[in-house]
Amino acid sequence: MAKHVVIIGGGITGLSAAFYLKQAMKAKETPVRITVLEKGDSFGGKIHTLKKDGFIIEKGPDSFLARKMPIIDLTRELGLEDQLVPMNPDARKTYILSSGKLHRMPQGLMLGIPTEVGPFMRTGLLSIGGKARAALDLVLPKRTSQEDESLGHFLERRLGTEVLGRIAEPLLAGIYAGDTYKLSLQATFPQFRSIEQKHRSLILGMMKNRKSGGEESRTLPDAARNSMFLSYEEGLETIVHGLLDALDDVHLVTKTGVSSVRKAEEGYEVVLENGSVEQADGVIVALPGYGIAKLLGDEVAGVKELDRIDYVSVANVILAFDEKDIPKGLDGSGFLVPRKEGRFITACTWTSKKWLHTAPAGKVLLRCYVGRSGDDRWQHMSEEELIRAVRQDLKDMMGISSEPLFTEITEMKRSMPQYPVGHLDLVRRVRQALSERMPKVKIAGAAFHGVGLPDCIRQGKEVANELAGQLV
Repeated sequence: MAKHVVIIGGGITGLSAAFYLKQAMKAKETPVRITVLEKGDSFGGKIHTLKKDGFIIEKGPDSFLARKMPIIDLTRELGLEDQLVPMNPDARKTYILSSGKLHRMPQGLMLGIPTEVGPFMRTGLLSIGGKARAALDLVLPKRTSQEDESLGHFLERRLGTEVLGRIAEPLLAGIYAGDTYKLSLQATFPQFRSIEQKHRSLILGMMKNRKSGGEESRTLPDAARNSMFLSYEEGLETIVHGLLDALDDVHLVTKTGVSSVRKAEEGYEVVLENGSVEQADGVIVALPGYGIAKLLGDEVAGVKELDRIDYVSVANVILAFDEKDIPKGLDGSGFLVPRKEGRFITACTWTSKKWLHTAPAGKVLLRCYVGRSGDDRWQHMSEEELIRAVRQDLKDMMGISSEPLFTEITEMKRSMPQYPVGHLDLVRRVRQALSERMPKVKIAGAAFHGVGLPDCIRQGKEVANELAGQLV
C-alpha cells in the first residue's frame, strides 16, 4: 500500500516539500501518494507575476539572492537554469536617503559591513565621528556571552549608531520589515556572530569572507557569478510552473481549507473546512505561524506558542512611466529609506533598470515598498491616498511629477514574520512538543528559519526528507 502524505499549503514551501518528498520516496523505492491542499485559488503563495502592456511585474517577491544554493539546486533539478537572468551590470549602484538627499551606498559593503576602506571613508552618509566609531571594530574585543542578542545591539556594539541607523538598518531590517533592536541576531544573521567569534573584528572577518567568495562561485550558474540577485526571464512564477509540471502525478487541490489535524488510531486525520476527512500517514503543514497554531494547537498545546510570532503587514506599489518623465534618469538599482528619515516609503526599486527584461523600450517600472514594524499608516488609507503618498515621496526624492501610465498595488497583510531575541528557542520548543505528540507531522515555512524563497525551499526539502525517513 502506498503511503499517503497530505501537505497543507501550496506556497513555495509546500510545493518544494511535495517535490522533494516524491524524490526521496522514489529513491527509497517506497510508493507514496501525495495530496497538496491550498486554500486559495492558485498555487505559489506570495509569488505572483503579472504580464501587462509588455511589462513583467512581480506583485510579490521580485528576486532572490544568487548565492543561496537551495533555489539554485531546485532550478537545476527542474531544468530551468537557462531561464535565469542576472541583474543589469550597469545597475550596481544603490542609494540611501539621508537628510532628504540620495547618497550612493559605499562600494565594498557586504550586508552593510564595510570591506573597502576608501569608499567607506569618502561617503557622505556618515560623519567623521561615525566613521571613526566604525573603525573601533578593528580593535574591540569579541563578546564572550553565548546568549542571543538583538541585531541592532550587535551592530551598534561593533560599528556604532551611525552605521546602524544610516546604512545597516534600512538594508538588513528591510528584509524583515522589522526593528533591528527587536530582531534576533541568531535567527536573522547568525554569520555575524560566527565572524565575531572567529575573527574578533566584524570588518576584518567580512573582508576575509569576501576574498574567499571566489571559490564558492565556481558552483554557481553563469548568471549568478557576477550578480547579487537573480530572477527568471518570464518572472518568478517560472519556478512555480516548473514545480507544478514536475508534480504531475501529485493530487493538487485549490480552494480547499483545512480546519484541523488530529491524531488517529493509525496515522492522522486532516479535517477539511467542508467537513470531509483525509486519512494520512504523514502531514506537512506549510502555513504562517498563526495558521499552524490554529490547526495543531488543540492537539499539541505547545504549538500554540507560534501565536507569539508577530507579523508585520506591508504593501508594494508599482508605477509605470514613460522614460522621458523621469527627470534625473536612473543609474542604479534603487534606494533605501532609513527609519529616521520619517518618509512614507521604505525603499524603491528601479525595476526596469535593475532587470532589463521587465519593461518595453522607452518605459520605466518602479516598485515602492510601504509599511514596517511600528508603521502601519498605509493600512488606514484608501488606494488613492496610498498612491498619492507614494507619488509625493517620489516627487521629493526623484523629482517625478508626471502621472504614471498605470499603478498596481499589492497588499500583503500579516506577511512578514518577526524573529525576536529567543526566536530559535521558541522554534525548538514547538518542534519538540510536536515530535512527541505527532511525530509524523512536520512544520515549515517563513515563520521559522528565513523569509526568502531559498530559505523556504530549503525548509520544504528538510521536512520532506525527514518525513520520508520515518515513513519507510
